[in-house]
Amino acid sequence: MVYYPATMEQTLLLQKKYTISGDDALTFGEASSDIKKILRQLGIPPETVKRTAVSMYEAEINTIIHGGGGEGEVDIYSDEIRILFRDEGPGIPDIEEAMKSGFSTASEKAREMGFGAGLGLPNIKKNSDDLKIESEPGKGTTVTIMIRI
Repeated sequence: MVYYPATMEQTLLLQKKYTISGDDALTFGEASSDIKKILRQLGIPPETVKRTAVSMYEAEINTIIHGGGGEGEVDIYSDEIRILFRDEGPGIPDIEEAMKSGFSTASEKAREMGFGAGLGLPNIKKNSDDLKIESEPGKGTTVTIMIRI
């Protein structure tokens, strides 16, 4: 992962990669559901599972709705979970504004499907221990999330 290099004390339990389709509504949330199931099987505390599932779902939906699809990576360590979503969409012109609750650039189509309330990034920030967003207009967005176990 880009931001959180492993330390010598950490044990990598699992690493998963996902291709996130931008056009199949039936697959929305599949990656986050998969990780939620895996975390439960690993015996991760329920509160951590919930925080991870919420953060990952919001990032996954943003990758679909705003980025047109992309890729996701999840590294589960003994003491933390690292999540990365990357897309090649239009990018975020003003990250500070995008972090404001209720701010949305979602299309009408996304809103008709029940998305685009402008709560995605604020929910990720609220449920994660660290959030980094890199974005450049016309070049896409990378969202990196860290959640301590």
